[in-house]
Amino acid sequence: MNSQYRKNLPGTQLDYFDARAAAEAIQPGSWAKLPYTSRVHAENLVRKCDPAILTECLTQIVEGKQERDFPWFPARVVCHDILGQTALVDLAGLRDAIADQGGDPAQVNPVVPVQLIVDHSLAVECGGFDPQAFEKNRAIEDRRNEDRFHFINWTKKAFKNIEVIQPGNGIMHQINLEKMSPVIHSDNGLAYPDTCVGTDSHTPHVDALGVIAVGVGGLEAENVMLGRASWMRLPEIVGVELTGKPAEGITATDVVLSLTEFLRQSKVVGAYLEFRGEGASALTLGDRATISNMAPEYGATAAMFFIDQQTIDYLKLTGRDDEQVKLVETYAKEAGLWADSLKTAQYKRVLSFDLSTVVRTLAGPSNPHRRLPVSALAERGIAVDLDKARAQEADGQMPDGAVIIAAITSCTNTSNPRNVIAAGLLARNANKLGLTRKPWVKSSLAPGSKTVALYLDEAGLTADLEQLGFGIVAFACTTCNGMSGALDPVIQQEIIDRDLYATAVLSGNRNFDGRIHPYAKQAFLASPPLVVAYAIAGTIRFDIEKDVLAVVDGKEIRLKDIWPSDEEIDAVVKAAVKPEQFRKVYIPMFAIQEDTGPKVEPLYDWREMSTYIRRPPYWEGALAGERTLKGMRPLAVLPDNITTDHLSPSNAIMMDSAAGEYLHKMGLPEEDFNSYATHRGDHLTAQRATFANPQLVNEMAVVNGEVKKGSLTRIEPEGKVTRMWEAIETYMDRKQPLIIVAGADYGQGSSRDWAAKGVRLAGVEAIAAEGFERIHRTNLIGMGVLPLEFKPGTTRKTLGLDGTETYDVVGDLTPRTDLTLVINRRNGERVEVPMTCRLDTAEEVSVYEAGGVLQRFAQDFLESTATA
Repeated sequence: MNSQYRKNLPGTQLDYFDARAAAEAIQPGSWAKLPYTSRVHAENLVRKCDPAILTECLTQIVEGKQERDFPWFPARVVCHDILGQTALVDLAGLRDAIADQGGDPAQVNPVVPVQLIVDHSLAVECGGFDPQAFEKNRAIEDRRNEDRFHFINWTKKAFKNIEVIQPGNGIMHQINLEKMSPVIHSDNGLAYPDTCVGTDSHTPHVDALGVIAVGVGGLEAENVMLGRASWMRLPEIVGVELTGKPAEGITATDVVLSLTEFLRQSKVVGAYLEFRGEGASALTLGDRATISNMAPEYGATAAMFFIDQQTIDYLKLTGRDDEQVKLVETYAKEAGLWADSLKTAQYKRVLSFDLSTVVRTLAGPSNPHRRLPVSALAERGIAVDLDKARAQEADGQMPDGAVIIAAITSCTNTSNPRNVIAAGLLARNANKLGLTRKPWVKSSLAPGSKTVALYLDEAGLTADLEQLGFGIVAFACTTCNGMSGALDPVIQQEIIDRDLYATAVLSGNRNFDGRIHPYAKQAFLASPPLVVAYAIAGTIRFDIEKDVLAVVDGKEIRLKDIWPSDEEIDAVVKAAVKPEQFRKVYIPMFAIQEDTGPKVEPLYDWREMSTYIRRPPYWEGALAGERTLKGMRPLAVLPDNITTDHLSPSNAIMMDSAAGEYLHKMGLPEEDFNSYATHRGDHLTAQRATFANPQLVNEMAVVNGEVKKGSLTRIEPEGKVTRMWEAIETYMDRKQPLIIVAGADYGQGSSRDWAAKGVRLAGVEAIAAEGFERIHRTNLIGMGVLPLEFKPGTTRKTLGLDGTETYDVVGDLTPRTDLTLVINRRNGERVEVPMTCRLDTAEEVSVYEAGGVLQRFAQDFLESTATA
C-alpha cells in the first residue's frame, strides 16, 4: 500500500488516496489535463498497486503512454445467470481439479465480491395480453431451469463472497444502476471509486454514474473473481462533445441510435469515451444511461459521464441513503471527479455531435449501428406495398412484413422513466381513439426493474398498456436476449406456408439476424412508444410518420395524433417516479438474511443426466495437452462482422438442430428445450450450439457453385458439405487440429464465453482474422486459442483461401510479435504470411501458454499452496 498518499477526506471520518498528489509528483501540472478515466485508474494504482512498480505504471497514465501494462483491480464482479453460472460451473470444476491434485477445494473462492442476478433465463411464452403472463412465465422458468437454479443456490452456500438475486427481480444492469453501485465505496475507513467488470457487454450502463464498469467475458471475470489483476494498457480516451438539445418528440432511444451510427463511423472500437459539454450536462441520468448502455453497439469499451448534480439528483431519486449521497458529492469534489474540475481535461481526439440533429429513428434491419430514420423506410424498400399489406389483412391473412413481435424490453430503455412513461401515454391516447394491436403481434412489456411497475401504477398507465397487450410479462431480459418465446402455432405455420417476411420491433440493443426469433427474419430497434405504434400498425411496410393508423369518426389518425408532448411526459415523470418506490423494491431484495439452512459440501454433486449443469472438461484429454499449431484444417472461412450470435446463438433451440436432437435423446420434451443460452453450463449441449445460427455464411459451404447459408461447413479432404456439428464430430474423432479464417470485426456482440469455449472444444487452435472485438479476443485467449491478425491489405480474399488448405503457425510467442502463418495449398504450393500475434500483454501470453485462465489459476494455486 502506498500509504504516503493516504489522507483524511475532509468533513468525514474516512481516508482516501490522493491520486492528484501522486500524479503531480511525477509531472507537476499534469492532473488538470488528465481525463476522468485516467484519474480513476490513477487512484486505483495508488491504492492497490505494488509500490515497487507504482511510479512506472503511473507514468504511463500521467504521460498518456501506451508502452507497458499496468494492473487494474475492479472493486466488484457483476454477473447474469448465464455467464455467471458458467463461470461458477468453471469454479466448481476447478475445485474438483484442485481436489484431484491433492489441494483443498474449499480454499477456491472468489476474492472480489460477486453479485449474480438471475435475469437471462425467462422466455416470454405468454405475451402481455394474458393477465396471468408474469406468473405463468415465472412458473415455466422455474420448471425448465430447476437444474440450473439448484446449482446457483448451491454456489451461494458453498462459496464465500457471492450474493445471488433470485429470478423475477429485474435485469442486472438496471439493478446495478438503481441500487448496487454506490458510486463511491466506504470500506474499513477508506473511501474510493466504485469500479466493476460484468459478464455482459452492456455492463457500461453504470458508466452513466461516473463508474468505470466494463463488460468482460466469463473467463476474464473468473480471473478477476479469483483476485488476479486485470492487466491493461492505457486505452485510447476520446472526448465526445455533445452540443444542442433533442427536438420535441425525440427520445433518448433516437439519440443513442443516432450516436451509435456516428460513433461506429468514427471508429471508437476499444476506446473509452467521455461525454462532455453543455449537451451532456443537460441530459438526465436516465438519458445518459441509455447512451452508456449501448457502448458495445458502437464498439467502445466504456462510455463515461462525469459526476455532477444530475448524478446527485438521480441517487436521491433512486432512494440512496442521504449519507451515501453526501459521500459521493464530497469525494468527487475533493478527489477531482466532479464535472467542474474536468473542464481542463485534454484528449488526443475529440468528436462533436449535435443533439438537435437527431430525428425519429429505428435501427436495422440486422445491425444496431445501422441507423434507419423512419422517414427512410420507403426509400430503402422496407415501407412499401402498404396497400397490398392492407388487402392481405382484409382477406384474413397476415400481411407480408408483419410485425410478429413487439416488445418493450431491455435495461437500455426501461431504466429510463421518460421512455416508459412515453409509451404509456401513447397507449392511453391510442385507447381513447379505439386503436388496437393487430392480432398477429405478440406484444410484451418486460422492465428491468420492479420500480417500473410501481411508477406506471402511480401514473395510472398500467391499464392503458395492458389494453393494447403490453402487460408486464417479466422483470428480465426476455426478447432482447433472444428469449421471445413461442409464437401462436397458427401464426407460425402461416409464416412457414407463405414464406412471409416477418419482423420484430423491440426497444432492445441487439437485432442481429436470427437472434430475436427464428421466424422473425429481421428485427428493428425502436423507442418504447414506437414499439407500441408498430404493434398498432402491424407491419413494417408502413411509414410510421405519414401513413394512417386508423380512421376514427371520419378522421385519419396518424402517429402525431397520439404522440405525447415532452411537457406531458416530463410532468408525469416528475409526479409519478418517487424515491420510496425504489426503497420499497430494493431494501427487501438486498436485506441480509442469515442462512440457517444446512451447510453444503465444498464439491458439487454433479447430476449425471443434467443437460444444464455438467462437470467441465477443461483439465482433461486434449484440452489439457499442448496445441501443436501444425497441420490445422479450416473449420470455417468467414466474412466480416461475424458475431458471437453466429458463433454461439442464444435463442430458442429447435428440434431439427444438433442441440435439439441431443436434448430429445436425453428425454427432454420439445416445449422444454429452452434456449441455447440456458444450457451453457453443460458442455455437451453447448458444444452443439457452435456455429448453429441459421443465418451463418460460411464460404466453405458451397453447393452447386453457390455459398449456402446456415449451420454448414465442408469436411476436408473429402470435400463433403455437411452440418457444422457433424463436421466437428468428425474432426474430433480424427483428433484433427482446426483453424478459423475470418474477415474484420470478428466476434462482435455479446460477451459470451461459449463463443470461445465452443470452438476450443471443437479443436480450434487459432483464429486468423482481419480484426477482433475486444471482449471476444480476451475470451479466446482465456480458452487457449491463439488470435492472429492479418496485416493491413492482406485478407482471405487476397490470398485466395477456400478451405482446402492446411495451416501451420511458426514463431516465438511474445506480446504483439510477428508470427508466420504457413499456408499449404492442395496443389503443394507453400505460402508464408506475416501475422500480428494478438496476445497483447505478457499476462495474456502467460494465460495462453498455460492453456487458458482456469489452467493458469490451477497451476498458480497448487504452487502457492505447496510453498505456503
